[in-house]
This record gives sequence, structure tokens and C-alpha cells, in this order.
Amino acid sequence: MKAIMISFDQAHYEKVIAILDRSNARGFTMMEQTQGRGSKTGDPHYGSHAWPSMCSTIITVVEDTQAEPILKRLHELDLDSEMLGLRAFMWNVEKTI
Repeated sequence: MKAIMISFDQAHYEKVIAILDRSNARGFTMMEQTQGRGSKTGDPHYGSHAWPSMCSTIITVVEDTQAEPILKRLHELDLDSEMLGLRAFMWNVEKTI
């Protein structure tokens, strides 16, 4: 199994959920308001007067075969609106209970 952490501008929320739904990734945990800034480009997301936008973060655990198609769809979404910001990270899950 693979864990995928998706950090994205809140404007992407509905599209990220749609990607998970189309990929049959039913379970996830969401942190609605997270802060951050991109490592290379994009504006900070601090929820402050100077940087008012905010991020959300979703973590989902999926079967190995689901992971790459999800990452591909997320990358396509990011390319469509690069200034909003979206990053996804994947790692192996050793055990679930």
C-alpha cells in the first residue's frame, strides 16, 4: 500500500476530491487549514493579511496500483493552475490496523 499526502490551495478542494473519487480512493484524512509555501515557485499560503490564501492537506492510503494514476491526475491539475499550488508526496505503508 501507498500513502499519498496532497497539499493544495483550498480552491482545488472539489477537484482533488473528484480525483480521489474517480480513482476509488475512498478513505482519507483532511486537515482543512494548513500553511506553507512552495519550495521553488508560488506564493506563500499563510492565512495572513499579507498572504491571505490557505492550503488544505489530505492524506490517503491506497493500493499500490492506484497510486501512480492518482499522482498523474494531481500533476495534471497542478499544471492547469500552477500559481495556486499543489504538491503530492507518496511513501510506502508498512502496516495498517
